[in-house]
Amino acid sequence: MSRARQPPLVTGISPNEGTPWTKVTIRGENLGSGPNDLFGLSICGHNCLLTAEWMSASKIVCRVGPAKDDKGEIIVTTKSGGRGTSTVSFKLLKAERIGILDQSAVWVDERNYYDMRTDRNKGISPLSLRPANPLGIDIDMAKIPLKDLESMFPGMSGDFTSENFSATWYLIENHSGTSFEQLRLAVGNLKKQASKKNEGSLAYVKGGLSTFFEAQDALAAIHQKLESDGTEKVEGSMTQQLERILNKASDTADTLFQEVLGRKDKADSTRNALNVLQRFKFLFNLPLNIERNIQKGDYDVVINDYEKAKSLFGNTEVPVFKKVYAEVETRIRALRNLLLDKLLETPSTLHDQKRYIRYLSDLHASGDPAWQCIVAQHKWILQLMQNCKEDFIKEQRGTHILMSEPLNGLDSRSSALSRISHTASLRRGSSFQTPRDDSWRSKSPQQVRFVEKLSDVVISQLPNFWKLWISYVNGSLFSETGEKSAQVEKLRKNARQRQNDFKGMIEEVTRRLVLLVRGALLPSTLYEEEQRLYGGWDTNTSLTGAWLTQIIHTVRLSHEALSALEIPNDLLQVIQDLLLDLRVHCLLVTLQHTAEDVKRLPEREDWIVDNEGITSLPAQFEHCMVQMLQSLKEPMECKPGEVNVRRTVHNKFCAELIHKQMILPNIASVPLYCWLFTCGGKVRVLFASVDLASPDVFGSFHEHFGPSPEQRFLIILSNCQYLERHTFLNLAEHLEKHGFTTAEKITRVSVEAVRQLDEHLFESYIEKKSDPIVGSLEPGIYAGYFDWKDCLPPTGVRNYLKEALVSIISVHSEVFTVSKELVPRILSKLIEAVSEEMSRLMQCVSSFSKNGGLQARLEILALKDAVEPYLTSESQVNFKQALEALPQLQSGADKKLLEELLNTFKSSMQFQLYCFQPSSVQPVKR
Repeated sequence: MSRARQPPLVTGISPNEGTPWTKVTIRGENLGSGPNDLFGLSICGHNCLLTAEWMSASKIVCRVGPAKDDKGEIIVTTKSGGRGTSTVSFKLLKAERIGILDQSAVWVDERNYYDMRTDRNKGISPLSLRPANPLGIDIDMAKIPLKDLESMFPGMSGDFTSENFSATWYLIENHSGTSFEQLRLAVGNLKKQASKKNEGSLAYVKGGLSTFFEAQDALAAIHQKLESDGTEKVEGSMTQQLERILNKASDTADTLFQEVLGRKDKADSTRNALNVLQRFKFLFNLPLNIERNIQKGDYDVVINDYEKAKSLFGNTEVPVFKKVYAEVETRIRALRNLLLDKLLETPSTLHDQKRYIRYLSDLHASGDPAWQCIVAQHKWILQLMQNCKEDFIKEQRGTHILMSEPLNGLDSRSSALSRISHTASLRRGSSFQTPRDDSWRSKSPQQVRFVEKLSDVVISQLPNFWKLWISYVNGSLFSETGEKSAQVEKLRKNARQRQNDFKGMIEEVTRRLVLLVRGALLPSTLYEEEQRLYGGWDTNTSLTGAWLTQIIHTVRLSHEALSALEIPNDLLQVIQDLLLDLRVHCLLVTLQHTAEDVKRLPEREDWIVDNEGITSLPAQFEHCMVQMLQSLKEPMECKPGEVNVRRTVHNKFCAELIHKQMILPNIASVPLYCWLFTCGGKVRVLFASVDLASPDVFGSFHEHFGPSPEQRFLIILSNCQYLERHTFLNLAEHLEKHGFTTAEKITRVSVEAVRQLDEHLFESYIEKKSDPIVGSLEPGIYAGYFDWKDCLPPTGVRNYLKEALVSIISVHSEVFTVSKELVPRILSKLIEAVSEEMSRLMQCVSSFSKNGGLQARLEILALKDAVEPYLTSESQVNFKQALEALPQLQSGADKKLLEELLNTFKSSMQFQLYCFQPSSVQPVKR
């Protein structure tokens, strides 16, 4: 709302006491926009609008009328602002007629005093010369109570000088007993007074013109008489005698009245001095009043009194007034300096800054205080940011010091970042929350707390800085009275000319914010000189992805807060660039740390399997990957106006990421790692080779624990199988949930990598288990110089085959203890190796005797029947080739013998061979 529409406010009246018809000067605010806007003016309840003279919006001159109240307020009413209020009052004194030597408690205006020597008034105002009896007849006062007259004529008055004069009231009060004839005579008197008033002063001159001519003629005749007689030159003439008489009378009068006249002159001087002191006591008391009001902080009163004094005595030539006014100016200059110091003092609220700028504008301070305040605030914000960085670096280096006083001042208030974070979370729903408890602060890294503190400094200070500039541009910082419109327009013009300078200030603040954050988190993106100014942090320990995500969240909140101020986007582009670099850096660090965490998973392997034959390692791997995806949610999310980080990573960092080979080492507890990273559709899988058959391959892992190396192989195979069938499927769902469009490709490549690892481990395990069994077959067959051409009739299966079966049963037991799902796969492969060896050995025999052929057939069929549930097509082919290499049975007796021997073998080893039968027994948890 503009000041012109506010109600009038009277803050001063000079003089503040006097008799009726005293001329007074009223000062205040919003006293109307012009003479036509002034709607009403009352002093002590009397309407003074008829004598009011509107001078300006802060000054009105009028005369005080004969009011009923001895003391009352000064109420101004305007059309634009309505009825106003008053902070001062006027005291109405009773007029007394006194002589020049009479003592008086108040000063009597010399222009209207009674001269007792001439028995007439001097310089009486025309208003005071109005006749006391306008009807010109005898007054017959009636004894009617005044209250009855007021009730009969509400709002009226019997005073004929009043605006609300009632003739009926006057006649009842003064002529209730007057006859009709007397009233008729009074009407004639009123008509005569009216006609005389119309004639004016010229009629009086015409009426006395003949008297003037007669006096002139008499003086001329006396002059001619004296010249003709020549008596004016004769000693003792009438003229000289008259002169002597007059001089003697004058000397006698001086002798008689010298003391009286001296007292009169002294009284005149004293009265004149008292008049000056009383009339101008406002000016004489003003220096002391200014000092007192400054100490109390009542700057509005000081400015109002100064404006009044300046309008009254600014151009005075009276020496004493000039001296006092010079002292007033000295106090005002000191006040200007005081207000300017308070304006430039930091920290300061926006309300105080606007108030001090308006005061300095009203006091006509030199220069541009508003711009000086803006420059000071800009320097203070930059200093706060630099102090924040230095304090945290000192704390990081182990120097325990207190934060600087400006930062302590900020800490005492609630964090602006906390308020913005809370508002943003309410607006978005469930979002990442900024921890604010003391325990979190004690655990968080220095760089994280520094970025939060730095952002809080900018968010808490820059909005007020921006609002101060907006107020400076639109002119609302300055007084808008009509007397200062030219000054206000000049200041607004200066503001428009300094727009580029202020834009540079905002740009410097945002650039400093970005440089300080880069110095703490991304020093490699700064030049050497910038690193020296804005760096200096201990970079031995890098931040994790979770902390970097917190920093991204903080910087985003800062950007949102500054965007809400309608700061141009080009000034905030450096923050967007910082956000992009932070998101990419967070992505890289998160991937790298996740890869390192997965590398360290084997160190936490406890080799305890559950009922499904797996350890906790697959679940830990899945947990690491899920945590990574959750950590990447914030940096991967693309806010309005931000660049898609996936596209940026692909275009800018694809080669670097592929060389780093970040994610998904295998779950195996061996120094074999499968690296997988996808970027823009490109996939790279690398393997490191290792001798899995070495007995020392598991030597560094849990040497105190029970599982043998072979059992650990089985656990690894079980884990790999679980990864392929469950873990990677779950991760694919998480990838799709977090917006990874290449989830299918990632899953496919990961499964392929695990399969290759599984095959490598499986082949190594089969080789380790099958080699002893296969290697023992040939020596067992030819033990004791056995010869297929010359041997005894068969009596049963020889021991070498039983030992081979026991070895296979041992493998079955070992595998079944870990995971029964691995039993068919491992035993089938193991039996393929044994059957292949048996086929080779049979095909290498040049000839068989009858007994030899029967013995070989018995042993091959016994082995085949024992492991029948785990036969594969390849092993069946091997057994078939082995039997084809033997001579055919010639008689039924041989077949019967063979069948009896086979039954005897199965009967004798039924408990051993029972493990090869299908079973629902669950493996025992270790």
